[in-house]
Amino acid sequence: MADQQARLSWRDGIIPVSDQFDDPYFSIHDGLAETGHVFLAGNDLPARFRPGFHIAELGFGTGLNLLAAWKLWEESGQVGALQFTSFEAFPMVPADMARALETFPAVAPWAERFLAVWTGQGSCDLGTLCFEMITGDARLSLPEWTGRADAWFLDGFSPAKNPELWGEDLMADVARHTAQGGSAASYTAAGFVRRGLEAAGFAVTRIPGYGRKRHMTKAELV
Repeated sequence: MADQQARLSWRDGIIPVSDQFDDPYFSIHDGLAETGHVFLAGNDLPARFRPGFHIAELGFGTGLNLLAAWKLWEESGQVGALQFTSFEAFPMVPADMARALETFPAVAPWAERFLAVWTGQGSCDLGTLCFEMITGDARLSLPEWTGRADAWFLDGFSPAKNPELWGEDLMADVARHTAQGGSAASYTAAGFVRRGLEAAGFAVTRIPGYGRKRHMTKAELV
């Protein structure tokens, strides 16, 4: 797995930047607020939560999206476990995750619980969270996945630097692995990404983005 691990640099000592893609892992303004705006609100959460709700994600990164969703799940009083599946080509080692997540004390209790059991690969069951990471190229692994997500977090690195994770074929696979009435959200509003989602069967809306990003993408499977 060593050759698949994320290679990092650190901006200002606190923001991890991917050496593979020359792109930061989260917003330099407030990554947690961006997660809330883009992925949680963008998928109409927590209003759509229900028992057995399943989130899938392209690009696990630091785990910040997972922790924010898990926090929201618990604080909104849901029953049972949140199902969360993430597709990640270059997993970050837990020690780097812990360093990156120190920037976000609001999720510290969830980070501590997760990192206490997370080895950097595989799956874990934390009672109110059932998590699985599927490592490798999502273009190969997603078509083989047998699950269906109620909500997708499309959070690969910038489409300009990581176009492989935003292609039309992959968006079609996202649609095929989305439950009826499911949704997707992304920080990017790149035209080819929106067109790919539309071609896959999503109704796509461009809405205000977070921080310096003027627009983001919200999609519903129709």
